[in-house]
Amino acid sequence: MALRVLCIDDDLRLYELLAAYFEPNGVTLVHAADGSKGLAALAADVFDAVLLDVMMPGMDGLEVCRRIRLSSQVPVIMLTARGDEADRVVGLELGADDYVPKPFSPRELLARLRAVLRRAQPAAGSNEIVVGRVAIDVGARRVRVGADPADLTALEFDILVALARRPGRVVPRETLLVEAGRSDVTVSDRTVDVHVSHLRRKLGDDPKTPRLIKTVRGVGYVMAPEAA
Repeated sequence: MALRVLCIDDDLRLYELLAAYFEPNGVTLVHAADGSKGLAALAADVFDAVLLDVMMPGMDGLEVCRRIRLSSQVPVIMLTARGDEADRVVGLELGADDYVPKPFSPRELLARLRAVLRRAQPAAGSNEIVVGRVAIDVGARRVRVGADPADLTALEFDILVALARRPGRVVPRETLLVEAGRSDVTVSDRTVDVHVSHLRRKLGDDPKTPRLIKTVRGVGYVMAPEAA
């Protein structure tokens, strides 16, 4: 699955340089020219990581990072021309996962991005994903809830994997099937809702007060990090 990364930076030339280098290496870069647009993009879509410039007009990167951490654990790499240790410490204390001073090479940044993703999502490349009591054997396409097997359809399994690989992060309805690798399926709100409803029932999640796969009204779904 190709990675989707949001680049929040007012430097359009830098974004274009990074996008041209990242795309052949399996990373699609999406641009937001300022902090407000970046936060709006995160609220409307799902990304594997964020590249965040510190020095931007209006809302600076430190404030953007603080706001991101109020609702998301998406990996954040801060980009800045500042080299002062105090600035790096502030960024990391706000929840940034790494801090890359400018100038840097696209190759170095890609390596740092992949390292952050390995730390943040160790299960992404693994054959097994475990979230709470739910264990998913990706290769064998089998699911257990505790000791009990769950019999899922192919699409239900793909949706579950897409959610389980991002526990605690909201996946919008309109991108969920694409994230699950099923872009061939015609997507509608009703399509996604029906499959998630079936998935909840098969995983033993209470449809009235779900604890495992929660609905984010008007946006999509999120799998609880400590799924019970």
